[in-house]
Formats: sequence, C-alpha cells, structure tokens
Amino acid sequence: MPEFLGSWEFIVLALLVLVLFGAKRLPDSARALGRSMRIFKAETKGLRSDNDTVIEPTGISNQAQAEQQRPPQP
Repeated sequence: MPEFLGSWEFIVLALLVLVLFGAKRLPDSARALGRSMRIFKAETKGLRSDNDTVIEPTGISNQAQAEQQRPPQP
C-alpha cells in the first residue's frame, strides 16, 4: 500500500466507491478495466516488436534479410 494511505483510509475509500458505484456495476467496471489493460499491453508489445525491426539503408529490414538468407523449407 502507498505510504500516504493507511488501512483505515483504504477501507473508507473502498466503502465510498462501493456506495457511489453500487455492487452491481463494480464487477462490470473491473472487467472493462481488465479488458482495456489487456488491449493496451498487446498494443505496447506490438510497438516494441516494431522497434526491433530496423530498416537498413538498402530499404530491407533485418527480419527480411534473415528470411532471404534461410533456405526454403519443404
């Protein structure tokens, strides 16, 4: 837990969220948040893999060069 948030403050905050949003909307909100985080993680992973592919001055990426050097598989 963060240093500025004690156990009583956390309990009061949790009760406040429960009262404001209701017990029925909390699971739906948590599910939507989890889905959004999963999509965000997949997108950032895709961006990292895009950064790993470096384009050479010849216009051919490292990955394309490696594929050209491999013998074709039957």
